[in-house]
Amino acid sequence: MKKQERQQLLKRLLTSREIERQEDFVRLLSEDGIHVTQATISRDIKEMQLVKLPAESGGYRYSLPVQKKIDTQKKLQRTLQNAYISFAVQDQFTILKVLPGNGPVIASLLDQMRYEFVFGTVGDDSSVLTICVSHQGALQLEKTIDRMLAD
Repeated sequence: MKKQERQQLLKRLLTSREIERQEDFVRLLSEDGIHVTQATISRDIKEMQLVKLPAESGGYRYSLPVQKKIDTQKKLQRTLQNAYISFAVQDQFTILKVLPGNGPVIASLLDQMRYEFVFGTVGDDSSVLTICVSHQGALQLEKTIDRMLAD
């Protein structure tokens, strides 16, 4: 099962049940014939930015984050300003070093920006690899990020 499909299932589970622990996700998915590890669920929770809220049972339950009306560029700019460490260009590739935990968010925001000079991104815990359509595209991304950091 693809990650996007699994995360859609997690969203459906959240809207129909009170889920208090990661193990609850694993069990419910297993009951539907989908076998995942707790570590996979943990990564999904982080990527989906799930939050814990007080539950009716007295404990805490997972919930989808409150959707804010902040445009993607402002989110990207704010995240870069808070997490930026360094940026380097090599041919059509760029590597953006950020504080731990920010790589996947910044990669996702860069994808959402749909820059015509960006082919794709890969984000890990503390870095983002961007594949641009050309060396010029990589330089254009560098200028774009520099502007966001300067504002």
